[in-house]
Amino acid sequence: MDYYNLLGVQRNASDKELKSAYKKASMQHHPDRGGDEAKFKEINEAYSALKDPKKRQMYDQFGTTDPQQAQQQGGFTSQHFNNGGFNGGFDINDLMGQFGFGGQQRMMRNKDITIGCRIEIKDVYVGKNVLATYRLNNGKEQTVDIKIPAGIRNNDKIRYEGMGQQDIQQIPPGDLYIVVQILPDNNYEIHGTDLIATKRVSVLSLIIGTSLKINLPTGDNISLNIPEGTQPNTTMRIAGKGLPNRGGPDGHILIKILGQVPTLLDATDRKQIEYIDKKYS
Repeated sequence: MDYYNLLGVQRNASDKELKSAYKKASMQHHPDRGGDEAKFKEINEAYSALKDPKKRQMYDQFGTTDPQQAQQQGGFTSQHFNNGGFNGGFDINDLMGQFGFGGQQRMMRNKDITIGCRIEIKDVYVGKNVLATYRLNNGKEQTVDIKIPAGIRNNDKIRYEGMGQQDIQQIPPGDLYIVVQILPDNNYEIHGTDLIATKRVSVLSLIIGTSLKINLPTGDNISLNIPEGTQPNTTMRIAGKGLPNRGGPDGHILIKILGQVPTLLDATDRKQIEYIDKKYS
């Protein structure tokens, strides 16, 4: 799980932003408030790690707060690395030979960088190029042309080799990772490759049948037929119009129909409805 994504913050969020996001998320998912207990535990785990500067630094670099796991990934220990550079007296070649993986030497590199890139739902259908500029620890600014392919999934990572930190000149630079976030909009929620929307329809229209104009994320429109006698809370599916899926079938658009009761009826309307109600009760 991605700790930052769980709390709904960017990876460069301040301590104040982390604390605020944690309070909001923990209240939302607290079991005493009807929330999911497993989700609540994940949120607490995420905040416990990110509020601690040392744990957060380890998580940002290695994706874990477990020192053993970090070292297995070729991580630096405190005796080898300090304040962005090596302590005096260490030979870089000797130091590189101290780290191995699976019985083979593993080349040490500078730290990787992870940044986020937010796109809209419509961008998933056609792809998008985003120009991003970020600053390295050494003060240098780098620009990357992020090429987001059609069919990208939420939280997918795009890797750019050699575009990470360059603190130590004697070893290769780290890599740059782009974490893609697909933003929900006012019309649709995202569930995997499916898009979910709710539509309010008069219960009278549900009785006799009607049709709805559905605006697709691509900008196209489609007419959705609502058969007579459709019950409130029915979910209807528009097959294959959800998010494109690389290597698999495209998602669907799911429309949840909410019944809306007419108000401010006059006396004549009420009598007619009462007559129909008694006739079919």
